[in-house]
Amino acid sequence: MVSCAAFQSFLFEYDTPRIVLIRSRKVGLINRAVQLAILAYVIGWVFLWEKGYQETDSVVSSVTTKVKGVTLTNTSALGAMVWDVADYVIPPQEENTVFVMTNVILTLNQRQGRCPELPDDKTECKVKNDCVPGYASTHSNGIQTGECVPYNSSIKTCEVFAWCPVENDYHVPKPAFLQEAENFTILVKNNILYPKFNFSKRNILPNINSTYLKNCIYDSRTDPFCPIFRLGKIVEAAGQNFQEMAVEGGVMALQINWDCNLDRAASHCVPKYSFRRLDNKDSAQTVSPGYNFRFAKYFRDSNGTESRTLVKAYGIRFDVIVFGKAGKFDVIPTMINIGSGLALFGVATVLCDIVVLYCMKKKYYYREKKYKYVEDYELGVDETHGTNS
Repeated sequence: MVSCAAFQSFLFEYDTPRIVLIRSRKVGLINRAVQLAILAYVIGWVFLWEKGYQETDSVVSSVTTKVKGVTLTNTSALGAMVWDVADYVIPPQEENTVFVMTNVILTLNQRQGRCPELPDDKTECKVKNDCVPGYASTHSNGIQTGECVPYNSSIKTCEVFAWCPVENDYHVPKPAFLQEAENFTILVKNNILYPKFNFSKRNILPNINSTYLKNCIYDSRTDPFCPIFRLGKIVEAAGQNFQEMAVEGGVMALQINWDCNLDRAASHCVPKYSFRRLDNKDSAQTVSPGYNFRFAKYFRDSNGTESRTLVKAYGIRFDVIVFGKAGKFDVIPTMINIGSGLALFGVATVLCDIVVLYCMKKKYYYREKKYKYVEDYELGVDETHGTNS
């Protein structure tokens, strides 16, 4: 019966708002304070800070880079040697990134043949039976032949069929082989498009001429819009030491931010550059620190014998990361945010109702004034007619 009565009450009752004017300083101040806070939020945050009156679009970007710089090295193995862009930028072009070699381990004149493997726990041997013919681990330089041969006067290792002599990369050169790389420069050309607004621009601004471009170097204070960056300054701006990073390599981010308000003149839409290191800089906490890879340069002599120079290149990879958002006035988001703001004013009414009906001393009195219960008028008339008859 109780559930039936509750169902009837739910089914045959109708609630309609009732306006009650309550003269109370406390409730009146709470109401106005909440309304003022909502108004400040809508105007200050939604419209002024977040620009809720604008339609927005994300940036579409393309990036090309060009590195310049030469340096001279003089070692006993190579003699005097000049290194230019073709030697240290590997590969010549990549998408939104450029790798600059700063350190190197060279293994010269390798040829296919038999030679002793580098000594470690799995390759050192004393007798022939310690070596397994055909065996190769993931860290091997070649395929074991099954022979145990002298590596030097005191150590024997298993012989391998490989490019001989095998590479010895146990000791990374310190200081870095190409110390002068910090003075190399990189030109970053960035073209951006906001397709929704058909707005395009590039980071070489209209007021930059060829004379300025040949002589400028980016500086956040004196030349904030110069698109040519000194590599050492990029690393320094990220709080790193170039000479330390150059030894084992690393990954740097050159970030270009294009946040544009297209309600203003196009000249105000300019790039903002920032720099950070992306890989872990703490070599003590990293199993494989830095950034390196191998490649080879192949040669063939007059007898047709092929040889190669194996290069283990350490260096800094510069990733150019472009991001941004553009906004322009549009009536649709403006009306949506105005409507949302007006709807928020209902929060003030709800909050004041809670205070009046549940928190104030005269809550029962206010509750009587707030709610009025009315019986079915037609039902009351029928009952009255039945009584008079």
